[in-house]
Amino acid sequence: MAGVAAAAITMVCALPSGAVAAGDPAKQIEALQKIKRSLSPGERKLDGRLAVELRQGKAGTTEVDITVSKPDEALVARLQQAGATVRHVASTGEIRAAVPASALRTVATWGAVERIEPAAQAMTARIGGRTLSKEERAEITAAARAAVVTSEGVRAHAADTARETTKVTGIGTKLCALSDGVDSLAASQAAGELPAVDVLPDQAGSGDEGTAMLEILHDMAPGAELGFASAFISDASFADNIRALRSEAGCDVIVDDVLYFNESPFEDGPIAQAVNDVTADGALYFSSAGNEGNVLDGTSGNYEGDFRGSGQTVGKFAGEAHDFDPGEPVQVFEPISPDSDDGVPVTLWWANQLGAAADDYDLYLFDGTGTVVNFAQDVQDGDDDPYELLFTPDFGGSGLRLAVVRFAGAPKYLQLSALRGRFEAAGALPAWVSPGVTRGHSAAADAFSIAAAPAATALPYALEPGDPPNPTGPFPGSFTSAQLPERFTSDGPRRVFFPTEQVRAKPDFTAADGVSTSVEGFQPFFGTSAAAPSAAGIAALVLSGNPSASIADVREAFGATALDLAPAGVDGRTGAGVLRADSVLSYTGATPQPLVRASAPDVTVTTGDGDAFLEPGETARLRLPVTNVGDGTATGVSVTVSTGDAKAVVTPRSQSYGEIAPGITRSQDYTLRLAADYPLGKRVPLNVRVTFAGVLSPTSDAFSLPTGQPGTAATKFSYTGPVVPIPDVSTLGVTVTIPVAGFGYASKLRFSIDGATCNTTVGSTTVGIDHSFTGDLTGTLIAPSGAEARLFQRVGGTGNNLCQVVFDDTSTRPFQSVTASLAPFTGTWKPFEPLGGLLDAAADGDWKFKVTDGARLDTGSVRAVSLELTGFVR
Repeated sequence: MAGVAAAAITMVCALPSGAVAAGDPAKQIEALQKIKRSLSPGERKLDGRLAVELRQGKAGTTEVDITVSKPDEALVARLQQAGATVRHVASTGEIRAAVPASALRTVATWGAVERIEPAAQAMTARIGGRTLSKEERAEITAAARAAVVTSEGVRAHAADTARETTKVTGIGTKLCALSDGVDSLAASQAAGELPAVDVLPDQAGSGDEGTAMLEILHDMAPGAELGFASAFISDASFADNIRALRSEAGCDVIVDDVLYFNESPFEDGPIAQAVNDVTADGALYFSSAGNEGNVLDGTSGNYEGDFRGSGQTVGKFAGEAHDFDPGEPVQVFEPISPDSDDGVPVTLWWANQLGAAADDYDLYLFDGTGTVVNFAQDVQDGDDDPYELLFTPDFGGSGLRLAVVRFAGAPKYLQLSALRGRFEAAGALPAWVSPGVTRGHSAAADAFSIAAAPAATALPYALEPGDPPNPTGPFPGSFTSAQLPERFTSDGPRRVFFPTEQVRAKPDFTAADGVSTSVEGFQPFFGTSAAAPSAAGIAALVLSGNPSASIADVREAFGATALDLAPAGVDGRTGAGVLRADSVLSYTGATPQPLVRASAPDVTVTTGDGDAFLEPGETARLRLPVTNVGDGTATGVSVTVSTGDAKAVVTPRSQSYGEIAPGITRSQDYTLRLAADYPLGKRVPLNVRVTFAGVLSPTSDAFSLPTGQPGTAATKFSYTGPVVPIPDVSTLGVTVTIPVAGFGYASKLRFSIDGATCNTTVGSTTVGIDHSFTGDLTGTLIAPSGAEARLFQRVGGTGNNLCQVVFDDTSTRPFQSVTASLAPFTGTWKPFEPLGGLLDAAADGDWKFKVTDGARLDTGSVRAVSLELTGFVR
């Protein structure tokens, strides 16, 4: 199955698969075992292999995750002073950084540092397709898209029938995805594939699986709002983003397709704990079960069971080898299929608690001649994770087999998994497999773990030579109980030991994969990566038609209506069965809900000096529209308006808008009176609350109404500091400050990335921002009040350099539409987010311009930027 792994597995911080440190592996193992007994206190904080490599003179930089005792801003500065590039700092204080090897042992001695490990790696649950380079994605992003594409999962799940029958579209819900990235988001939006998407700041990621998932979500529930955050910065960042999508973005349904290799099968780790937090808060959480195969289809690369001492060693290495054979013969090797042994991540876990492993197990990979090909021998001495990871060689090997060794400590229950590999007999050497490869946050108690079944055509290649044909789906029909799941879909159940032992029935349900999207490389989109958003979209329809439904309600409705697939009953391959949207919406009695939202009012000055500007002492008419954007008719609509400012009074305070049908807008007039001593230029905050009959009532919106006559002369404030490098792949980015003093309120703001001579030269000293591949960058302007506006976000593709670019709300050209052919980027453009929202407070204070880089390799600097402020006629 891993014969397609190079194209199918997207990894974060992937080290060369199967690579071992320079030198003979046997000698390295011998050296490591000696070092295990001779580590200094600082070295004991280091991952075992890192400790060995450093003693052997490792050079260059190393991507690491640094666990700390508590969040510490000073530690970040110390790391940067030591030459490290800090990629991200999580809410826990954990740091992802690229650290010079020469500094690692010093960093390990710092008191705040608890552990330094190689950066945690991950993969998505996509299978097949081609992984494009960022340059290829940039070219595709710039190209015109064909007609709008609809996922075959809509028909396979009968979601189209369900929507037509119930008139429920997803209105009133917010669907959010976590994956690698959304590089072609703008192109999908321009093609009509996607509406606006709420991307968490600096979390657009790199890649396009997120874009493809969002298209599936939108096809299933077109009325739902959408959001996104990357899961591919670090495992700690992934956990933070799960919580942020709920607490900051207000997501009702969250879905991901990512597995970090360091997620324990036996305990809820940091990512699973984040899932537990958002489900406890009422969010529905969906996750891919994985593409790691299953026992029923003979595609498993998973083994688990109690450690059995063999009384033997392997090679000449210390410790007792595990006996895989439960019978009389002793078997210390688990063979890997030669057709699925290239570039496979192999994990070993045993039943110690995270951060408290005192039992020390090691993992070895041998070839058919008995030569060690790779190994994993971290130190576990009481404060470590019970985990080892190695990779098979990029191009496989001859007769590869695995051995598990108990170096020290007690016998424990263990799990050995070749992720996307297959354990298969080699001659007289049998393979031993167990169900339960699904793990991590997808197996969290209240998460919906989703298996895959094809919606339409079959996966177009055999997982391994000689395999039976892959199943096909029902399209243009809908799923029936005769449907076969994908042969690669991961199985359960998941046995958990901590904090108490339990067996979780996972996966929960099955949904469609093999569906069409408009995103290059995902045409079609196979894997549980596609199945999870198909199921999440159905859940959004359920919530839309039943806004008060709980997680338990949705789970009960899914279970009552899912079509049972073979084998009969709830099983470890397909859960309770495949979902049908028409059945579940009928079962829940879904009804179309009204949703009424206010829009910005039209302002007409009615008293004063006769001009069109609302000034202190004057009165204006506010014509305030509200629109029923929901699926059902709104009755009893009432609107309440307030300013929270005694010097700006709105009358009447409340008015009835009556009954409003779906899609209809209705307006009423209000009067706004400003006191004579109302501050010149201060905007009026208008808070609007709309109530109506329905569970989605009330809604609240806030608007900012300008006052005063704008001036004509602008004052320029420039950054005057040194050139500042933009750190590569870092959410910290770089920030420059522009001080403003003695200005007061502003009527207009423009921001400029300056430069004397514009060109596309890499490293140019005459442009405002020099950076190759500007598609890596996000630029954000931050007002002294703390209000923020993103000026640009990951656009421009392979184009180099920004020079004499002016961001102005009045421009009709959105900067998000630029393509590489326009480089160097210059001229006046509409920013990604409006600048007007930064003018609610006085302009005095420090303005900050922050630039972050979200993808690897390309670099550059901030050189010259400025802002222009216009005041008022006095």
